[in-house]
Amino acid sequence: MATKRDYYEVLGVSKNASSAEIKAAYRKLALEWHPDRNKAANANEKFKEINEAYAVLSDDKKKQTYDQFGHAAFQPGMGGQSREAGSGFAGQGPFSYYYSTNGGASPFGDIGLDPFEIFEQFFGGGFGRTSARRQRQVYEINIDFMEAAKGVTKEVHVPRGQAGDGSVRKTIKIPAGVDSGSRVRFDDFDIVVDVVPDKQFKREGDDIIVEKEISYSQAALGDTIEVPTIDGGLHIRIQPGTRPGTLIRLRGRGVPHVGGSGRGDEYVRIQIKIPTHLSRRQRELLEELEEID
Repeated sequence: MATKRDYYEVLGVSKNASSAEIKAAYRKLALEWHPDRNKAANANEKFKEINEAYAVLSDDKKKQTYDQFGHAAFQPGMGGQSREAGSGFAGQGPFSYYYSTNGGASPFGDIGLDPFEIFEQFFGGGFGRTSARRQRQVYEINIDFMEAAKGVTKEVHVPRGQAGDGSVRKTIKIPAGVDSGSRVRFDDFDIVVDVVPDKQFKREGDDIIVEKEISYSQAALGDTIEVPTIDGGLHIRIQPGTRPGTLIRLRGRGVPHVGGSGRGDEYVRIQIKIPTHLSRRQRELLEELEEID
């Protein structure tokens, strides 16, 4: 029997990782190795391994037990009860794959969780286990940052019936606020969104962060500058004595909350532009300023 990999190693996190770091690592790996997106021969096993690790490390009690006893904590005879082995289709909605076990305990030991169940709960799917839902088709669409932030209507072609039957054109509306990994349900198919990162706007949840460079004199004396937002340019006031790295919060200028009301915030991070070449007069003025200080 193959030796199980350490759960922390599977997710690529340290034993001191926070809950948020564990979630972030899981999200990245689950999206990368989901069998509907990754066609590698070992995608099923990798996906199951990632979800098994997350099932333990995301639960405080299971994590504590694992830290103390390791994998042995979830084997028969360690206080948990094994389940009967079997085989069949596991999964929810269109995310399904075939698994089998070879007697003894469940491949998840005492954990008792379906890897697709974890994926659906984490990414907000919540679909039931009916056969009809398993047959729903899932497609992926790439959109840019602004389309994700503001919403967009797209025309797409999806297969019609069986292979060789051609395709049919559909008009779909992607709601404002979606992010990579978001899934949008339509009449008879689902769309998984992949958002292309933007060079100017960095997204953290529904908040936006932008970097704005100003001169030394603007930072020292104060000024009014224009900063980008997803709604266009906005003039803001720089206070005298502003330090490098200062964050200026623009309330309600972030990404809309998908499926709800309100928006996140925008944060403008101020950077000071240091001149690399000074004229003689500029150097003299700076030296005078240094003497005054």
